[in-house]
Amino acid sequence: MDFLINNIAPIIFFSMVVMLLMGYPVAFALAATGVVFGLVGIQLGLLQPSLFQALPDRIWGVMSNDTLLAIPFFTFMGLILERSGMAEDLLETIGQLFGPVRGGLAFAVIFVGAMLAATTGVVAASVISMGLISLPIMLRYGYDKRVASGVIAASGTLAQIIPPSLVLIIMADQLGRSVGDMYKGAFIPGFVLAGLYVGYIALITMVRPAWVPALPAEARTIREPNGHSGLRSLAILLALSVCAAVGFEHYYYAERPQAPMDEKVVMVMASGVMLAFVLAMFNRLFKLGLLSRIAEQVTFVLIPPLLLIFLVLGTIFLGIATPTEGGAMGATGALVMAMMRKRLDVKLLKQAMESTAKLTAFVVFILIGARVFSLTFYGVDGHRWVEHLLIDLPGGQVGFLIVVNILVFLLAFFLDFFELAFIIVPLLAPVADKLGIDLIWFGVLLAVNMQTSFMHPPFGFALFYLRSVAPAAVKTTDIYWGAVPFVVIQIIMVGLVIMFPGMVTMGLDKKVDVDVDNVQIEIPQEQMLEPELTPPEPDLPAPEIPPPDPAPSSE
Repeated sequence: MDFLINNIAPIIFFSMVVMLLMGYPVAFALAATGVVFGLVGIQLGLLQPSLFQALPDRIWGVMSNDTLLAIPFFTFMGLILERSGMAEDLLETIGQLFGPVRGGLAFAVIFVGAMLAATTGVVAASVISMGLISLPIMLRYGYDKRVASGVIAASGTLAQIIPPSLVLIIMADQLGRSVGDMYKGAFIPGFVLAGLYVGYIALITMVRPAWVPALPAEARTIREPNGHSGLRSLAILLALSVCAAVGFEHYYYAERPQAPMDEKVVMVMASGVMLAFVLAMFNRLFKLGLLSRIAEQVTFVLIPPLLLIFLVLGTIFLGIATPTEGGAMGATGALVMAMMRKRLDVKLLKQAMESTAKLTAFVVFILIGARVFSLTFYGVDGHRWVEHLLIDLPGGQVGFLIVVNILVFLLAFFLDFFELAFIIVPLLAPVADKLGIDLIWFGVLLAVNMQTSFMHPPFGFALFYLRSVAPAAVKTTDIYWGAVPFVVIQIIMVGLVIMFPGMVTMGLDKKVDVDVDNVQIEIPQEQMLEPELTPPEPDLPAPEIPPPDPAPSSE
């Protein structure tokens, strides 16, 4: 009994881990562990029976959390876009654009994966869409099975780190930080990770060119009547857009030199995108014939998703909307895009609403189970046990970060992101805060690390999603081996975030430090003159207060 009393916190934690490894659903394993050991703690005298009276308030705190409303909004938006044919149009157009280049289809998958991540935020939707559309085409034209499956699975997981990610919403809620700040911090690392994927494919084109061939001439269907590619027209349109963006950047910087970096980026990108769209519309409406087929196709396929990104992320970064309001506007924009494509019907709405309800219920049930578990775990001072365990590590902040990232990486073999976020992050955040680590940077670092949970063989969900839609010619071992290089790239990205924290913090609003000891108050000379003396006003008698009206009689 003495051993149980003195070690109740680690016993609770490892009992929960054992239940998860036995295959019990996460939400019920967490809740059952909390309730059982709560009763044990009451019998041992470690807890008061009144502890469970706080449970309804904790569950109500989950249900009334406005931040979590963003989850169904962004999920619904992603599912509507995925079923409205946007992914097909993007993959076909970008595939034709990069087709003449060796590895072009792989580059197109990464580009479209980043675009889908910035509009949908749902891994399943991205992986399944690209697996159904791109994988058969890549195999048809001679791509290596491992490279093709690996790049599709990895590009789909970009939805976990590029805003508006569901992962970042959960992370912000668990760390007690703003979702908008989490989005700003993850913006640059997300696209740097996509750039690393591009670098890996570029390396393959030089080392193993036969694995990533270019599209043959007969497969390039978007061509001009004279046989030319039409890329010169697209290059001119792109150059005009860049010039407009640079000019607007100088004007905006002159008007608002103190504007945050994320605000400038959003406004500059929006100006270039809008110019390209206006020029393409004028060319089509007045039949000017100034743009080639590929230039028009790229413009009208890329601009609507980019406008939707601006509608969601732009309004959040500019401070016009909260993440929940941005999600609502994104869902509305997705419905409008589906109607414009004539893809919106009752069946699509029903499927999207059912999937949204299932995912939202899944997240909320895990969060409720985590609340029950943490009620007991914190009641027996389990957080202090974790704190003492991690603070006493050698190396201070660096030792803490190394141990935590290794722990999260290993746990990701068995747990998915939501389970890690609800179980591990609340235990790590107080320790990181005490060590002086910025929690926004810490959250983005953990999000990059937890992204590997979708790519880990043999339990990675992205691999399962791809396996469900891959042709029979692609073996499961091909998918697993194809994912390994991208897991290594994600680990490299974790190291880059640690080495260069400015990737995360440069987009955040800088806090103004005020040195109270050196504050100087300067008063203008004209205000230091003695004021004119005015005679005091005579005392006036206090006004008489009339008596209250008599109460009305019962008659």
